[in-house]
Parts: sequence; C-alpha cells; structure tokens
Amino acid sequence: MNLAFDGASIDGSAYTEVVDLARRSPGWLDSAVSAWSTYGLGVFAVLMVIGWWQARRVSSAAALTALAVPVVVVLAYAVNSVLKLMVRENRPCQSLHVSTLEACPAPGDWSFPSNHTAIAAAAAVALLFVSRRLGALGVVAALAMALSRVWVGAHYPHDVVVGVAVGALVALVARVAMTGLGRRPDGLDALARRVSATRLRPLLSPSAPLEVRAAERMPTAR
Repeated sequence: MNLAFDGASIDGSAYTEVVDLARRSPGWLDSAVSAWSTYGLGVFAVLMVIGWWQARRVSSAAALTALAVPVVVVLAYAVNSVLKLMVRENRPCQSLHVSTLEACPAPGDWSFPSNHTAIAAAAAVALLFVSRRLGALGVVAALAMALSRVWVGAHYPHDVVVGVAVGALVALVARVAMTGLGRRPDGLDALARRVSATRLRPLLSPSAPLEVRAAERMPTAR
C-alpha cells in the first residue's frame, strides 16, 4: 500500500509545461541546465571558501561567522530531510509518467521539499551576512538552482519554492542566534578569542594575534 503524497494536484500542470518546454529546447541549453542542476552546489562551496578567506582579514569574529555558513547548510539539509520523511511526496516523474532530462529516481526518494534548493538558499542567505557581494551571487545561483530542478524534471515548482523557504529560514534563525551570542559578554568575540588562542587560530586569522604570539614567547614557570 502506497501512502505517499501526490503533489500533482498543486501545480502538476505547471510542471508539465516546464518539462515540455525543456524537451523542445536546444540541446546545448538542456545540457547546461542539467550540468548546473547536478554540479551547481559546488559553486556554493567555492563561495563559502572565498567568504571565509576574506573574512579572516577582517576580524576573528567575522571569520567565525564565515565558518558557520557550512554548519547552517548542514542544518538546513537536516531540517529539509525531516520534512521529506514527514510529507513523503512522490516524485513528479513517478506520478505524471513523463519523460524528463534527469533520470526518474526510484520510489522512496521523496520530492518535497527540494534538498538542492534548501542547501542553495541556506548558503546564499548565510553568505549575505559574510559578504553582500558573495551573498548576492549566491542568491542568483540559488534561484538558478531552483529553476533548474524543475527544468530537469526532478521537482514540482512547489517543491523548490518550499525548499528555498526552508533554507532561508534556517539561515535567518541561525543569524538571529549568532547576533544574540554576539551581544553577550562571553559571546562571539570571546569565543573567537578563545579559538585564536589554540592551534585553530589560522582558521580565524592569517597570522596569530600579537598577544598570543607574546604569550607563546614567554618562558613557562617551573
């Protein structure tokens, strides 16, 4: 007995129109969209590394904020995966029996919400708090990812819309939590100073803080 949810009644017609358009489009366009749909998340990894590298030259707290971006992405993926298991929506290619650019996943590979778009949106919004320029690039890339997932036939439009919402919401909640931490005396700056005093300090600064280097030069009392 199949208890999976069928989302075709929500926007199945819109999905079918997009898939039909993809089949009528030039091969080069379909290839480009398919490549982005499959490998585009790697771009967000590159943006995260660039954001962290630049933030190290601003302050240890900024670098710590940049290092939190991949953590936010993992949290968004976890939340989205729980929603998938709760809703259990069949893939549109299974419900509508259409030919798609991407191979139709096996039953049990649920569709709602889209993991790709949740990850992309979480990364994009989190990057906005690291660098507006990188965040803006991330937002454009996330929207492109959302569109590509429908184009290749992997998701209904509502799957990617909710995926974007989930990713953005997780990133915003994480930002609020970090802002609250930063207002505490033992908050973000204090945590950055503690990390900077360990072997992990290269993650937060291109060079060790002066006070840390001075402490390292001091002889140990015996």
